[in-house]
Amino acid sequence: MFPDGTGPSANPAGDRHERRIRSFQPRRSRVTAAQRDALLRLWPEWGVEIDGDRRLDLDELFDTLPPGSPVVLEIGFGMGEATVRMAADDPATGILAADVHTPGQGNLLGQAEREGLSNVRVANGDAIILLREMLAPGSLAGIRVFFPDPWPKKRHHKRRIVQPEFVELAASRLRPGGLLHCATDWEPYAEQMLQVLTDCPALENTQPDGGFAPRPDFRPLTRFERQGLDKGHVVRDLLFRRL
Repeated sequence: MFPDGTGPSANPAGDRHERRIRSFQPRRSRVTAAQRDALLRLWPEWGVEIDGDRRLDLDELFDTLPPGSPVVLEIGFGMGEATVRMAADDPATGILAADVHTPGQGNLLGQAEREGLSNVRVANGDAIILLREMLAPGSLAGIRVFFPDPWPKKRHHKRRIVQPEFVELAASRLRPGGLLHCATDWEPYAEQMLQVLTDCPALENTQPDGGFAPRPDFRPLTRFERQGLDKGHVVRDLLFRRL
């Protein structure tokens, strides 16, 4: 879709890493002219290919922020509307937003440019490879997993991203006090998330009662979330802190 080096590639990690069940399916659906223009212009500067071949220097990646600035990883950002709002509300924090949806990548880059934001970078590919191979232990101030695919059919539960192995890996990349923040509107998945996060010895629930958290002010409501709430969906937030 894009000449080499001018936009996100279809499979940045290739076959250099082990095969496993993935929690996502790449969606390279129709890209609008505006999204393509944003990708062509901004990807070389603000894009990151998750190839698993190098360790990221976050100070270098977020060179518009002071060295040592906090960086949060967002896994799965859809069209990027909430990401832009969070970045605008907290300009001192870098947001590394990972997804495989090409239109969403272009949309996020274009919105960030229009808002004059310099604290957003977009990563293309498998977030597990990003965490495991490209981010140093203790390097992140937070990890956000908002509304991941619930894979509702029982035979597909193994595809859910919030599993013990993922939580252990994610916790290892958080600095002490860093937050792992998950949100879902699928109640059975929320219960699974709560159990898996509670079972991780490196994390503690921010809620004294050990349950779900109120939606924090820094997580904005999206248009799709409002539609779900209007239909009676219950949204659960989980905030766990790295010990």
